[in-house]
Amino acid sequence: MTDRVIAITGGHGALGRATLDAALAVGLKVAVIDHAMGHPVPAGVLELGGADLTEGSQASGAIPAVIGRFGRLDALLNIAGGFVWQTAYDAEPAWDRMHALNVTTALNAVRAALPHLKASPEGRIVNIGSAAALKPAAGMGAYGAAKAGVHALTQALAEELKDTTVTVNAVLPSIIDTPANRKDMPDADPAKWVAPADLATVILFLASPESRAMTGALVPVTGRV
Repeated sequence: MTDRVIAITGGHGALGRATLDAALAVGLKVAVIDHAMGHPVPAGVLELGGADLTEGSQASGAIPAVIGRFGRLDALLNIAGGFVWQTAYDAEPAWDRMHALNVTTALNAVRAALPHLKASPEGRIVNIGSAAALKPAAGMGAYGAAKAGVHALTQALAEELKDTTVTVNAVLPSIIDTPANRKDMPDADPAKWVAPADLATVILFLASPESRAMTGALVPVTGRV
């Protein structure tokens, strides 16, 4: 058992739950922060449902609850986000929504958590970018632009925090093997995609003290796509 405490935003999603399970397996103490409510969590996990992290005040309310329960925070894993496929000329553009779900949620969580992460001897922030932001395909403009914003936030924060113990990195997955993606792409071969458990392993390395030499890194985790 370790004393390290991690907070996972979006912890009720497929990747969030895989990361939660992997974290518990190595003895980490975990808080889950999510907009969704009522999902069961394993014993000992702090569940903070109903938190809309697009609102800074709600992020500022969730993080103190983590400190109140565990007394510290060592790593923030910003897994909360959203996806939409739409062309740039769609009648109801989702650009603002994609920015809010992917960039604003991460920024608000960071702003709330940062004083506590700075107090950790090995503070970590891990964001979820996307390989799709490097060369967006058709219909990926809004999502790709939002994830490019996550990349920029990651690298800017890394520079801003170089005089602290906090490192900031991001993983850039391709297609994650989730039930939703299998439903949306029934003819694809999910064996080529990224298993949530494999991505969680990379995330937890970046959240660990052993990753201290890395900051500002955008780490591709693309499977065989």
